[in-house]
Amino acid sequence: MANFDRMIPDLQASFACEDVRVEASGAHTIVGIVNFIGAPTLPIQIIKLCVWTRWSSGVGQFDQLTRLVGPDEETVIAEARTQFRLGNEESHTTNVNIFGGVQFTEVGAHHVEIHLDGELKLRFPLRVVLPQPTEQTG
Repeated sequence: MANFDRMIPDLQASFACEDVRVEASGAHTIVGIVNFIGAPTLPIQIIKLCVWTRWSSGVGQFDQLTRLVGPDEETVIAEARTQFRLGNEESHTTNVNIFGGVQFTEVGAHHVEIHLDGELKLRFPLRVVLPQPTEQTG
């Protein structure tokens, strides 16, 4: 095993979901992975939105910034910082950011961004959509 003072971790996965429950064993139960937000009208306020992120194979102290960004790609709707430490290259950590009362005011592709120590590591879309009226035939 190599001896490192600092080694940038790998981002194994990240996704938005409705809830994360931590079981007595320490395992995470993920509830409702969110692919899009269907809004009957706008604005819509989401009571709880979680972003689950897992890092591995790193060494050192790190700062994760999780941001929800609007369709204009500049407006930050919400953000959270998480400090974490990985002790050796075989360790891992799972971070869960919980955003309460997030309000979306427009349709379109919002984005979830995961930054590590100020560097963007992952960006994925979170669309807000209004249902299309169904055409009545008759």
